[in-house]
Amino acid sequence: MVLSLWVFADSRFASLQGFVRSGRLIALSSPDCLAEFERVLSYPEFKLEEEKQRRILADYAASVQLVAAAGLAVLDLPQCRDGDDQKFLELARDGRADYLVTSDKALLRLARHRRLSGRFRIVTPECLMRELG
Repeated sequence: MVLSLWVFADSRFASLQGFVRSGRLIALSSPDCLAEFERVLSYPEFKLEEEKQRRILADYAASVQLVAAAGLAVLDLPQCRDGDDQKFLELARDGRADYLVTSDKALLRLARHRRLSGRFRIVTPECLMRELG
């Protein structure tokens, strides 16, 4: 989702970035998630020059609220098939998010997991846009 908004400027989701910038939505991140974004920005297939990578990361970091890890047991969350994505579940939990917005199939498979009941919802960007109107 972050790539769609901050790197590719996907017009289908432009309103979500507008909601974040206006404060209607509060985007959360953590040091681990920011480091992941920084790593992904350097992928050769994106062909982003270092200066552009730094600008994108700085713009994104300025748009989010940083959440410190709560140090809670991972056992209270479902385990994501992709271990690299577990940090996003932890961020949603630790930040007391209403939504984890993603297009990632491994995370979306966990949307109805019993351990998430009453905590936060895992939704696609399209779903969130419909809900926000």
